[in-house]
Amino acid sequence: MSAEPYGPTPEGSVAKLMELSDKPTWGRRLISWASRPPGRLYIPACAVVGAVLLYEDSVPGGHLPTFLFGLIAGLLLAGMGALRLGIALAIARPMIRYYWLRWISAPLVAAVAIGMAVADVPLQMRVQASTDQLAELREQVDGSTTIPRNDETTGLYQLHSVSVEDDITHYEIDGAGLASPAGLAHSNEEIPVGIFLPGQGSKIYEHVTGDWYVWVAH
Repeated sequence: MSAEPYGPTPEGSVAKLMELSDKPTWGRRLISWASRPPGRLYIPACAVVGAVLLYEDSVPGGHLPTFLFGLIAGLLLAGMGALRLGIALAIARPMIRYYWLRWISAPLVAAVAIGMAVADVPLQMRVQASTDQLAELREQVDGSTTIPRNDETTGLYQLHSVSVEDDITHYEIDGAGLASPAGLAHSNEEIPVGIFLPGQGSKIYEHVTGDWYVWVAH
């Protein structure tokens, strides 16, 4: 009776080598990922981040939670896109030409979102949609008091309080402002913007549309 040899058989060694050779390295995985055009996850993710940033821009003075989410997610997606494009330009240029529409989708979403934010389109649209309800609330306010609103919704905004100072109606909006309170202001007279006004404390105003302004406490 012959003794069986110890250790792996030659057939087992060959199978093991073949198994190892079939496993792609991280470099190959990265090249394979970058060679494919942006797909069903990346482009919708860019659209979601763009929508979040537009919502943040529609809040007077900004909205801190959505600003941080949009900033972090936007930087992450931009980094992924730049890495992917750089590798694709080096090794898979025909794929860029063939799927050009998918490659430009994410930059196009970013350009549209940035353009609308710079033009204050989200803020203007949201204010205009809330004008009638905010004006009705103004008629109920005594000029000598501040009325708490307890985050009740008026128009498209949740109001923390409403008050009148020197014929300027101030609507403090819940969650508005990146570092300090902010809200909307209405005045039939033009309000100087970008400066502190006597009797208005630390508020600085920026014009939105018509008789409506944004105020931010500094």
